[in-house]
Amino acid sequence: MEKIVERIKQLTDLINYHNKKYYVDDSPEISDFEFDALLLELEKLEAEHPELKREDSPTMRVGGEAVSEFSEVVHTVPMQSLQKAFSDEEIIDFDRRVRDVIQNPTYVVEHKIDGLSVSIEYTNGILTRASTRGNGLVGEDITENVKTIRSVPLKIKDNIPYLEVRGEVFMPERAFVRLNNELADSDQPLFANPRNAAAGSLRQLDSKIAAKRGLDIFVFNVQQVDGVTLNSHTQSLRFLKEQGFKTILNEKVFTNINDVLSEISRIGEERGGLSFGIDGAVVKVNDFHSRDLLGTTEKFPKWAIAYKYPAEKQTTKLLDIKLQVGRTGVLTPLAILDTVHIAGSNVSRATLHNIDYIKEKDIRINDTVVVEKAGDIIPAVVEVVKEERDGTECEFEMPKVCPECGAEVVREDGEAAYRCTGISCPAQRLRNIIHFVSRPAMDIDGLGASNIEKLVENNLISDAADLYYIDFEKAAELRGFGKKWAENLQNSLNNSKNNPLYRLIFGLGIRHIGEKAAKNLAKTYKNIDNLICATADEMAEIEDVGPIMAQSVVNFMKEKHNIEFIDRLKRAGVNCVFDEDLTVSDLRFEGKTFVLTGTLSKYKRQEASKIIEALGGKTSSSVSKNTDYVLAGADAGSKLTKAQALGVTVISEDDFQNMIK
Repeated sequence: MEKIVERIKQLTDLINYHNKKYYVDDSPEISDFEFDALLLELEKLEAEHPELKREDSPTMRVGGEAVSEFSEVVHTVPMQSLQKAFSDEEIIDFDRRVRDVIQNPTYVVEHKIDGLSVSIEYTNGILTRASTRGNGLVGEDITENVKTIRSVPLKIKDNIPYLEVRGEVFMPERAFVRLNNELADSDQPLFANPRNAAAGSLRQLDSKIAAKRGLDIFVFNVQQVDGVTLNSHTQSLRFLKEQGFKTILNEKVFTNINDVLSEISRIGEERGGLSFGIDGAVVKVNDFHSRDLLGTTEKFPKWAIAYKYPAEKQTTKLLDIKLQVGRTGVLTPLAILDTVHIAGSNVSRATLHNIDYIKEKDIRINDTVVVEKAGDIIPAVVEVVKEERDGTECEFEMPKVCPECGAEVVREDGEAAYRCTGISCPAQRLRNIIHFVSRPAMDIDGLGASNIEKLVENNLISDAADLYYIDFEKAAELRGFGKKWAENLQNSLNNSKNNPLYRLIFGLGIRHIGEKAAKNLAKTYKNIDNLICATADEMAEIEDVGPIMAQSVVNFMKEKHNIEFIDRLKRAGVNCVFDEDLTVSDLRFEGKTFVLTGTLSKYKRQEASKIIEALGGKTSSSVSKNTDYVLAGADAGSKLTKAQALGVTVISEDDFQNMIK
């Protein structure tokens, strides 16, 4: 056991060291592969000996169990805001007020990170609590989420009795773009800017979600500390860096307010090239004794002020308006601009959001427009210079057909977006194929997103119907596939041809039509041809369908591309007829969630899962308080232990057989 304890300590220290070198110092010493190997070894040891897991274990960075709500944290040192300045004159006035109290003050100037302010507390060198600013006096406990930020040390260098630091959590531009792309792919609302994304991620009740968001932090202040004496801000930043925190360490100290203004200007000029967002510069009195003499108001310290940069805007010509078709079929208008330099980069395109925005702003092709970077990230047209119009401008109208595939474009009631209705639209084909082969739809094994993408890139398929006509020999030749994979895929495709009709209807990806509605449509219309000919009025009368779903089905079935797609499925032999034997009316497990663990002797896990789902239930990979049953086989491990701790009903295979009789 001593060897295991020592190895866990070695791995923890080693991983934390390399984590700091990569995420804080930006100077990695080992490859990602070597780092992952160390982490996997530690995870395995901790799983086998959970009682030996250390408080600073790097495995905590993947997130833990979700919480129902955040508890309150009262800040013993108030997390105040800053007084703001928007002009040089206001900075000069600030200097005058300081000099009324302090002779010969010295200043530091820092980036004002556009993020979310947090407090992080350490006891005997170990991270024990993290909280949001809240109203400055009371915040929320977000400890588990902050632990997932890889630039936050779980253990600092020295075993200081108590340390509280303040930092700004932000989302780097690259992580923000990736997150919004993922949200767009899953048809979820996008974040307007990186600050909103950081705030939304940091306040996730499920820390595993926060762990995936790529958050980062800069620590800029010591709130309180025991056992260490600090006399100035520059000294405190050096101390923070030594302890392992990520800081922007600027050693420049200014005695002249004109030099302060020059530094503010310099930081403003570099902001377009930064990988993180800033919305200003912060001027602080450097000496802590001088700060004590200056004091604070109820809301902000008198020894600091934030200079806010205006959003950078430029005027240019709007040459054209093009449409971008997203993976969910949404048509987004895009302004094609005469290239202009804004906030450190050349901009030739800008978002116009939707047709309502265009009409509200009266934006026309060939207009002179004002462009700014929202949050210094996303270029947007914000204004028209109407006095520049010369009569050559023309209004923009949304097309009636998709520019990518020629399918009908529809705008549903209550929505700002126009959508393409074509299932074979090139712009959204990946999403459509992924949905078609998914487990609740046609359930075709061996076709993850990356495999589908590879088949599309190699021109073996262009839509989901092509799967049934695929050249398996050519597919087997692709790197990473092989003959066995191709044989398994062929078997899976053949099996899918016998699926119930509702799976096909659901697999078509008709907007608003879920699995339950698909079952009711299949049961009502008996075959796909009857559904194609159905009217919206009659369909709206069906249980769990309604007028919006009905109109969505009718719009889909009116589209020639979609009918051709269905015809190709018919020719391939895919079942398009309702069969009472294939449709389950027994939904005894409806609303129930099962977790399967251990080795099952009477069923394969996949078989047991299909039985549960056929009876209206669902399966999950993790145990929570929302789990109804844990089906435990031989050698059930941590899931069984957790179920027992939570009071979840545990059943054997015999119990399960009795339940499904």
